[in-house]
Amino acid sequence: MRLRESMPELYGATEWLNGELTRKDLIGDKPTLFHFWSVSCGLCKEAMPKVNALRDMYKNQLNVVAIHMPRSEKDLNIDEVRAVAEEHGISQPIFVDNKHTLTDAFKNKYVPSYYLFDEEGKLRHFQAGGGGMKMLEKRVNRVLGIK
Repeated sequence: MRLRESMPELYGATEWLNGELTRKDLIGDKPTLFHFWSVSCGLCKEAMPKVNALRDMYKNQLNVVAIHMPRSEKDLNIDEVRAVAEEHGISQPIFVDNKHTLTDAFKNKYVPSYYLFDEEGKLRHFQAGGGGMKMLEKRVNRVLGIK
């Protein structure tokens, strides 16, 4: 995705965990952070406490949605996704994308990766990889208008 592109529709989930959302639920409300992760991704698991801290710190100002992007056949097991999500404290809604429908809509290739949309649903920031959480927090603050 390119900066300023509109948030894709949230269609094609194999399953939703922790609640289900639509694009309409997220647009006009507050900014939204999508984070792509996979049960087989060690960097994703290392980054999860930081993602959870952002979720908790901005719980009234920021929507956070997890997207589980399988990287292999072993990652398709919903029970494993559920267990890893519970183990790592992922309480936000999780779009399980076993068919890569949303992954393709985002044109995403990496886990972990982060897409930050403003309240109007325009992409304001993208980053991939396990590091850079300080930069992500700065971008969240900028979109929220926090100095």
